[in-house]
Amino acid sequence: MDGPLRVLHAVVNMNRGGAETFIMNLYRNVDRSKIQFDFLTCYEGVFDEEIRSMGGIVYRIPYVTQSGHFAYVKKLNHFFHHHRHYKIVHSHMDKMSGLVLKAAAEAGIPARIAHSHNTSSEGNSLIRMYKWLAGRNIPKYATDFYACSSKAAAWLFPHHSKTYSIIKNGIESERFEFSLENRKEVRKSLQLREESFLVGHIGRFNKQKNHLFLLDVFHETLKNHPDAHLLLVGTGTLQSKIEQKIKLLGIEDRVHLLGVRNDIPQLLQAIDVFAFPSLHEGLPVTLIEAQCSGVPCVISNNITQEVDLGCGLIRRHPIEDPKVWAAALLSTSQSKQIRKSQAKLISMHGYNIQNTASITENSYLKLGGMSG
Repeated sequence: MDGPLRVLHAVVNMNRGGAETFIMNLYRNVDRSKIQFDFLTCYEGVFDEEIRSMGGIVYRIPYVTQSGHFAYVKKLNHFFHHHRHYKIVHSHMDKMSGLVLKAAAEAGIPARIAHSHNTSSEGNSLIRMYKWLAGRNIPKYATDFYACSSKAAAWLFPHHSKTYSIIKNGIESERFEFSLENRKEVRKSLQLREESFLVGHIGRFNKQKNHLFLLDVFHETLKNHPDAHLLLVGTGTLQSKIEQKIKLLGIEDRVHLLGVRNDIPQLLQAIDVFAFPSLHEGLPVTLIEAQCSGVPCVISNNITQEVDLGCGLIRRHPIEDPKVWAAALLSTSQSKQIRKSQAKLISMHGYNIQNTASITENSYLKLGGMSG
């Protein structure tokens, strides 16, 4: 074969979500003389330009919500019929991977990976039923099963509990090393005093991330720490609801809506505590990044235990009482624990991206019939 082995990644878009950030971390760290990534997407994404600059191709077909089921399936079939040269399709669309992998199988693509990044589907009951039906194709048409955690694997492919591979959500740990200078600089740019207590959250503005509960928690936090601030990084479908609630609670001057950012390592330096009350998750990349930066994390007990890397930074709570969460956040502000990076511990647990890239690269080469 001439040139690198080309792997086709199927995603909805390449924006700054957890799975997409992980894929890009992987892409930047594989040996691109051996492996090249191409992408089948449905919408434009912020990473598209970088993908093209690294030699990747970005294809686009309308998503099922734009075109309807039959047109979407027809587009998938048409695409794979005309791109039979791919040896590997790696789908990151959770239950919707069933439709992608069925079309790939029918076009004769030999290696078809279903990759689970979550533990539940989003959407109303009708959408969830549709996704469940699509997901029934996964056991039949996937040849390989990857997951970010055992909980994510149990959700997407419960009958393949002995055959899946855990692909750890590795990060470029050196980028998240704690720096006091960076901390001061970022806080100054946010017009925050050094004594201000900064709560942070990074994630899409959707139901899964549970921002409305987080705002209640922060409102309680302010009652006991008047110089507290909340940093929200991300955008999404619930943005207007979140903005309405911020106004309703009268905390506009304390909540900083930063939108989508590309300076996450620097923002983490400025944060005092990371709040993550998700309703469900696979294994969040942001929690690996936060631990690497030495940030204490108060998280939902819906999130897999595997995310706790033994740094002493994770505190888990049920999503019930905002006052309990506020007390947990405030206890971190009263702790005089010296902030230090945890890059060595992150690497020891296999969450360094170089380690993940090496393992994944070897897997691709085997699946593509090439020696490592």
